[in-house]
Amino acid sequence: MTTLHPPYQLYRLAAEQKSAEVTDWSARISWVVGLVVFVAFVYWLMRQGWKWRGRLQSGLPELATTPEGFPGGESLLTLSGRYHASTTAGQWLDRIVAHGLGTRSRVELTLTQQGLDVVRPGAADFFVPAGALREARLDKALAGKVLPEGGLLVITWAHGDQLIDSGFRSDHAAEHQAWVDAVNRLAGTTDNNLTSTTEGTAR
Repeated sequence: MTTLHPPYQLYRLAAEQKSAEVTDWSARISWVVGLVVFVAFVYWLMRQGWKWRGRLQSGLPELATTPEGFPGGESLLTLSGRYHASTTAGQWLDRIVAHGLGTRSRVELTLTQQGLDVVRPGAADFFVPAGALREARLDKALAGKVLPEGGLLVITWAHGDQLIDSGFRSDHAAEHQAWVDAVNRLAGTTDNNLTSTTEGTAR
């Protein structure tokens, strides 16, 4: 009976391990391909949902543009930060995507007696006349985005026959309260202790 020498045994063991590695790689590649297909399918469904929502909101009028010569007077406030989203007023999950309002972006806000100018690099700018402003408040969530308490400046404005909540976050969150006060004065809203529409939202 032939006895296998230790070096030969080690060679066979190494060959078996190498064969096992090839099998593992094949399974991993199949798993990764399947995962990529699944992610692509989910992304496609999200895109279809976005387009469907846009069609439902096709009746929303075009957004107002910055009036010529703006600002005509002294700016009340300016803000640099992020635009998060817009929703139907009072319904923090009912995102509005028509006319680019669903696109998150950087934002530069300017408030004057004429109204609110919203400049968004890489997305559609829009203007809210002073007469269309309804109120401002501090909130913590909008369109599925949840932040610490008071982390969002939410401004409610009228567009056509619809009220819209638009959420902004300043690079310096301490500015939010000054914006709430200024917008509410301009809108003629005397109650600055407006309540959040997302009470009970999980943080």
